Amino acid sequence: MNLRDKTVMLLGGGGLVGHAVAVRALAARPRTVVLVALFEDEVRRAAAALEPHRGSSEIVVEWGNVFLPEPVARLDRSAMLAVAEQRAIVIRDLFGDLTEEVVGRSLLCQLLVRHRPDVVVDSINTATAFAYQDIFQSARDLLARASDGTLDRAAVEQHVLTLTMPQLIRHVQLMIEGLKRAGTGCYVKVGTSGTGGMGFNIPYTHSEERPSRTLMTKSAVAGAHSLLLFLMGRTPGGPATVEIKPTAAIAWREIGVGPVHRKGRPIPLVDCPAPLPLAEAFRPGTEPWRELGQPLEGVYINTGENGLFSRDEFETVTTLGSMEFITPEEVADYVMLEIDGRPTGRDIVAALDGAQAGPTYRAGILRAHAVERLRQLEERSGTRAVAYEMLGPPRLTKLLYEAHLLSLLRPSVRALAGSAAETVSAEAHRRIQTDHRLRQQILSVGLPIVTPDGSGVYRGRVMVVAPDPAEPLAAAGRGWVDLRPRQVAVWIRRASEMVQSAERRAADPGSGSDADWTAIGADDPIEPARFATWVFRVEDLGERIKR
Repeated sequence: MNLRDKTVMLLGGGGLVGHAVAVRALAARPRTVVLVALFEDEVRRAAAALEPHRGSSEIVVEWGNVFLPEPVARLDRSAMLAVAEQRAIVIRDLFGDLTEEVVGRSLLCQLLVRHRPDVVVDSINTATAFAYQDIFQSARDLLARASDGTLDRAAVEQHVLTLTMPQLIRHVQLMIEGLKRAGTGCYVKVGTSGTGGMGFNIPYTHSEERPSRTLMTKSAVAGAHSLLLFLMGRTPGGPATVEIKPTAAIAWREIGVGPVHRKGRPIPLVDCPAPLPLAEAFRPGTEPWRELGQPLEGVYINTGENGLFSRDEFETVTTLGSMEFITPEEVADYVMLEIDGRPTGRDIVAALDGAQAGPTYRAGILRAHAVERLRQLEERSGTRAVAYEMLGPPRLTKLLYEAHLLSLLRPSVRALAGSAAETVSAEAHRRIQTDHRLRQQILSVGLPIVTPDGSGVYRGRVMVVAPDPAEPLAAAGRGWVDLRPRQVAVWIRRASEMVQSAERRAADPGSGSDADWTAIGADDPIEPARFATWVFRVEDLGERIKR
């Protein structure tokens, strides 16, 4: 993609890679570069550093935690967790359904829709952000409180907000939704391996074990993120999706001498002139040290999010055979080449596409034999097994049974399209009343059946989609066989669209490989599987776009 006069959004725009990408993006003369960082001072410093490279482009700054709803996205996380009302906002949006309200509250989606970027480069270390909330320590604290009887709702809420997978899944859901709404054409993620390219033998880890569970969580989240990006790249209407995954330490921002900062604050210089007896040294309240009123100072190399390293630390980490390192400029070059449509061979999503074991010719041939054998056994046994509700989702079982009912009442797609909803609804109910085996099948696999007037329901012991007591019929669309005329009308509309599509094909007949050889004909019999597939492909845009 040519970035001239385009809008580029850089998530993590205040970091090492974000800065390097911004410099290269500005050279392409985009209309706007939107820098997004966690803190206001951070992103404003990043924008100021880019002034010599800006040219005629506009630089816009935004800040906040893009993993949170906007009302709490600019609060300190620990402060947010301490307030019940603020926790409630995050818990509702993290563990509830992905509704319009959830999307609308997301800071990430708000930024995407506001700026409508053509390209998004995401160099936030997502895996670190989630993994280093340390679910293991949180679980230990929770269990300890349960043992001593001090466990309360606040402790449980604070713990569930450290769960990594729900946070990652909701983040990617919001990301794809926001990118689609913004019309973004390309999304590039700068990911991580979690261990800088090393294995379980990594010596740079947390102290409790080697490697630490926290670090392994980071790697696990990073891997899960890659697979979710693999899915994003296969989503119709979504952007072209790329992941560059550096597997070495990324360095460096600057070399200097002065106060040494840790997590943004200078390390205070302290002293303990005389030793204490070992039995006393670590008692609660013992503070033998004295503050010297000045920070620790020294020569350092700034490695961005990994902090300031001394010469010896930098030498150790980057030595040949250890973690070694890659420069942010090299990562940025990979990013820009991918945006420009020049494959680098470093794209993890493309690598997964190339390494996957997808559909095969042999399976396609055997499918026809399997389907025919199943059909023969149904005829021989005098049974019709429509769905057992093991594949999921329950909506599929609902679609299959509703289409099967219609196939028993109308001989063709065209006949259904020309029917009245009230008439078909009443006929379907009579069939349910008289066809005991069909009714028993539906109820036994866990689907209630709604009567045409909506005032009654047949149900079995199991319900795969349980009703909301406040609004029971709201569950019907997700996994109940619905005989109400309005639901039958939906099927009649679908049949009409199938007929119209068939007539368009008939007006322009084709016999080449570009013809839709699997399309439903107007006078074809109603087949549940084909009807359900049509709904998934046409209405839900569930078409597979890569093989």
